[in-house]
Amino acid sequence: MGATKRIKTKRRTRDYDQVCADINSSKHLSQYKETKAAEDLPGLGRHYCVECAKWFESDYNLVAHRRGKNHKRRLRLLTEEPHSQKIAEAAIGLGTDNGTRDVQAMDVVESEMIE
Repeated sequence: MGATKRIKTKRRTRDYDQVCADINSSKHLSQYKETKAAEDLPGLGRHYCVECAKWFESDYNLVAHRRGKNHKRRLRLLTEEPHSQKIAEAAIGLGTDNGTRDVQAMDVVESEMIE
């Protein structure tokens, strides 16, 4: 049981919301790249696909990857809005409701408070 969990976390890539943050903010991407040692990365960290969060050995491999099905699939997934806490809360009914208020009901409650 422990070995499979270790393999799953070893091959874990960045999540969609993290990749969207990388695309929108170059500062976020540079902070992530600084955490990795260039000597440990393929191609000494020079060839990186931002959308897929993958490092490649050479520029040829990176160009071939960008023409491939997996990269195009990832681009399609990134067109959706990334996960946020606001969306999660709205899904369970905790979000703000900006609909129209019933003015008559508010007047009735206020008149009862005055009396």
